[in-house]
Order: sequence, then structure tokens, then C-alpha cells
Amino acid sequence: MDERQIKELEKIVGREHVLSSAEDLISYSFDGTFTESCPDVVVLPFSTEEVAAVMALADRYETPVIPRGMASGLAGGSVPIGGGIALSLTRMNRLVEIDQDNMTATVEAGVITADLQRAVEALGLFYPPDPSSVKQSTIGGNVACNAGGPRCLKYGVTGDYVQGLTFVTAAGAVIKTGGKFIKNVTGYNLQALLVGSEGTLGIITEIIVRLVSKPRIVRTAMAVFNKLDDASRAVNAVLQKGIVPATLEMMDGTSMQCIEEAMHLGLPVDKEAMLIIECDGNHEAAVVQEMQTLAEACRSEGAADVTVAQSESERSELWRARRSVSPSLARKAPNKLGEDISVPRSMIPEAVRRIQQAAERCGLTIAVFGHAGDGNLHPNILFDRRDEEQRKRAEQAADEIFRIALDLQGTLSGEHGIGIMKKPYMEADIGAVSMAFQRGIRTVFDPKGLLNPGKIY
Repeated sequence: MDERQIKELEKIVGREHVLSSAEDLISYSFDGTFTESCPDVVVLPFSTEEVAAVMALADRYETPVIPRGMASGLAGGSVPIGGGIALSLTRMNRLVEIDQDNMTATVEAGVITADLQRAVEALGLFYPPDPSSVKQSTIGGNVACNAGGPRCLKYGVTGDYVQGLTFVTAAGAVIKTGGKFIKNVTGYNLQALLVGSEGTLGIITEIIVRLVSKPRIVRTAMAVFNKLDDASRAVNAVLQKGIVPATLEMMDGTSMQCIEEAMHLGLPVDKEAMLIIECDGNHEAAVVQEMQTLAEACRSEGAADVTVAQSESERSELWRARRSVSPSLARKAPNKLGEDISVPRSMIPEAVRRIQQAAERCGLTIAVFGHAGDGNLHPNILFDRRDEEQRKRAEQAADEIFRIALDLQGTLSGEHGIGIMKKPYMEADIGAVSMAFQRGIRTVFDPKGLLNPGKIY
């Protein structure tokens, strides 16, 4: 990178916040995938004004800019393919305001999701989106990928809680959208375009999120099944009872075995599947009745056992198991490719069957878990990336998984985004005409193609 440009960047954010050593560049070269590419320089701004100045400088030099939060993404979206400026927003981590009257919180993009949740819950409020990376991922990254999580079945995804945004354009202009008001049909909804845009339309620096009242009563149950198909059918049986549980999560036998080997939580490793069901509300009798109804729905579909947590510690252990799935899979193989597809709920049993068949064809283990209540499945392909043959078979398995999703009237991603991992399948999913429109929108926002180039398209 031109030395003059680095000097100018140092003037904007301070010399200590412009990193260019080999060690620093490597540290900002990857995300939650195994894709790697070093930036030319790392810049850590402290304010929207500094971000705007950096973008204006990048526009003048025509330097690509790749925004990053905590890099927990699983689609390669924050990997600086082709170099450029890795713009890390982690220093912008201030919780600006919690407005109890309007039930909103204003946060900078670098705020950790779990930190926001703890702060608002201390006041009796609730921020429901809870991605599995909740203790690491940032609100800015959640917005950029429209992250979900177990509670999205009842409460919705990140985008449903975004009331306002501040973002910086590719040329360095600052735009504010929305606010603390609830209704807004003034002009085009630029805010909705930024949600899920993966840093390709603008750099999100501040977010106003909607809050709700924290539910007083929570009940959680574990339903185990001898057959995975029975668990898949139970998902639809539960939802057809007219009750929307807060969460409805599924784990297959491989996932449970790995968790039990790592955590020793007493999970039934001789079963093929498990559902974690949670109901919440403000009236204990109603919540208890809902849980009893859903437990009976599981039994009607062949559940071998349904256990309702009797204490907060038992509930915590169930969620500890669910959030430990991904790291526990390392027991089976040194590497995993964590995919993310979404299918109609009625197609879950068929999707699971086809994924198992793909695993057999590819000679690999594929653990399936995810947010079964809304059809968002996470097939994790286990392999050893040092073995070239296994790596090829893993890529074949991923290809089959994507095609299964599309064949079952689903889509490529429910919450991880497209990044670079799923680009080859975009046209098959949304069609050539939609692709052309979306490329056109991107060009309006970023005519020089400087914002996170090479991602999505």
C-alpha cells in the first residue's frame, strides 16, 4: 500500500490504530471459516466521523475496504480477499443509550450482543435475537448478516429489531435512517437494504434497536427420539398445536455424542435426535399448560422421553448442550464446514433424509442441528482439510446440501449470509433478473466497487 495513504490513515485514527506488521495482518485474515487472505493494512476507527474520513480517503485512492466486527462469520464475508483496508469496528463498542420510555437502545456497531442483552435485562427489558456466537459477535455484524438464533421462531431475527441505522457510504458520506419512532414510510426503505447486506452497501456504525419486555416465566424441555424422522415430524406437530414456542431446536445423534464426550451432561447417546423446546410468558399457569401440550405433541410422534427442566440450573445445562454443539464436533474430525440452509418446515424430514444420503455418498459424517422451528438447519460436514481427497468430498457434500435446499423450495442461507462460500449458487436461488437488479442497487451505493469486493456476487 502507498506509504502516503498509510500516513493519512494514521492522521485520522492515530498511529497506534493503524496496523501493518505481518503478525497483525495475519490476525485479520480470516473469519469462522477456513478461508484466509491478508489485508494490506488494518484500521481501527473510534467514531462514525473517523469511519467517514477513512472511506473518503479510500475513495480517493480507490482502495477496497472490508468491514469487520469480531470475525465470527461463517461465510467468509469479512475475509479481505484481494487485500485492501480491513476496517475493524471493535473499538466502537459504546452502549450509547437505553431509552426505557421508548423501549429502544442505541449502540455502536462494535457492541457485543451478549453485553447489550445483559444491560437491558437488568432494567426488565429484552433484546431477543440470540445467535450462537452471542458472546462474541457484534451488533453491527448481526445487522450485516441479519443474524437469527434459537429465539427467532417466536421473536424474529435481528432485522425485526432494527429501528434506526447510521451508516457511512463508499464515498464517505454519513446517512441516518429510521429512529425511535415506530411507523415510517417516508421514502424508500434504505434501512432494510442495509440489513443483511454484508458490508457491500455501507459501513454500519450505529444502530437503534427495538426492545420488548422481558418475559417473567420460562420453561424448557428436552424431547429425545429413537429416530431422526420422528423428531423432524414432531417439529410440525408442535407448531400445529397453535402455540408458538420461544425456541424449537434440533440436534441429531452425532451432535449429541460429541457433546456428551466433551461435556458429560448425561445426554442420551443411544438416540438419533433431540429437540429442545422452550416456552415463555408472564403467567406461570399458561406457560406450564403450553409446555404440557407441546410435550404431548412430541410423545404422539414417538418421543422416547420428554423431560421438563425443574430448575434454572437444569435449564442452563440444556442450553449449554445446544451452544456446545459446534465446538464439540472437533471430537469427530479436526475440521468442519458449517453450512446454513433454510427450507419450508414441512420439508424438514425430507431435507434431513437427503442430507444423510449425501453423507453416505461422500463418505463423510454430517451432523445436523439447528433452528428446526423455522426450518433453518445447520448441516456440519466433518473432515480433515489436510487430506486433499477429504477436502474435495467435503466440497461435494456442500454442493449437494445447497442443491437439496433449492430442490425443496428452500434457500441458501437463513442467517450466515452468502459471503464468498455460496456465491456460485446465487443465480440458481434468486434468478438472473433479480441478480441484475441487486447488482444495480449495489452499483448505486458503491459505483467504484470498493465496499467488501468479491462478496455475495
